[in-house]
Amino acid sequence: MSLLLDEPPRRAPERAPEVTVRVVTEPDGRARRRRPSIGSVITTVVAAAAVVAALLVVGVVTGFLHLNLFSTTTIDNSPPAVLKQLNDLTRYTAAQGKYESTIDVQDKVSFLPSFLAGRHTIFLAQGTVDANIDFAALSGDAVQLRGDHAVTVTLHAPTLGKPVVDPDKSRVASQDRGIVNRIGDFFSNDANGAQRFYRLAETKLAAAARSSHLVTRAEKNTTTMLQGLLGRLGFTDVSVNWVRAAAK
Repeated sequence: MSLLLDEPPRRAPERAPEVTVRVVTEPDGRARRRRPSIGSVITTVVAAAAVVAALLVVGVVTGFLHLNLFSTTTIDNSPPAVLKQLNDLTRYTAAQGKYESTIDVQDKVSFLPSFLAGRHTIFLAQGTVDANIDFAALSGDAVQLRGDHAVTVTLHAPTLGKPVVDPDKSRVASQDRGIVNRIGDFFSNDANGAQRFYRLAETKLAAAARSSHLVTRAEKNTTTMLQGLLGRLGFTDVSVNWVRAAAK
């Protein structure tokens, strides 16, 4: 006897779920770079600027860099000089003396200490004084012939010109000022009183020229010049007489 058992119905095999895989590749095989943030860019710029500033400071301090942030440029807009007058000169400069003088002037204010008011200045001055012959002052009989080859010339003694102080070689060596004077000089166009010391220097230089042998040197040079000039004209005996003003 056979038993027939009902077999359960067969199920269809289940399909595996589909899985999609995407492979993304960068061009040329290089990984995509991330963009830097704004904060990192600012930090980099600030750091670079700090390094440059530090290098500049070190360079200026050590003298490697010569940097002048407040340098000035001078532009001369002045028009050219204009001729006003032409003069004929009859003055002969026979000699020139160069002199220097130290001017030591102290201004004191009564009843006030020097640190409050007063001034002590040392001015070093250098300049020149000329000894001149004025040929325009010759009289009609200033030149006397003595035969065919001898002549006598009578001239007035040399005169000293006005002292000329050299601004490039004259300067204020030192100056001590009180507080009041410093404040006053701040509003003054001539803070060091240079004009005053230039006038004092002219007086000193003139006195030095009068006490020197400048006039004697001028007479000797003029005599030599006239002997050479008249000698070319055929005069073998040239005498020069000097007329000096009476002492006052």
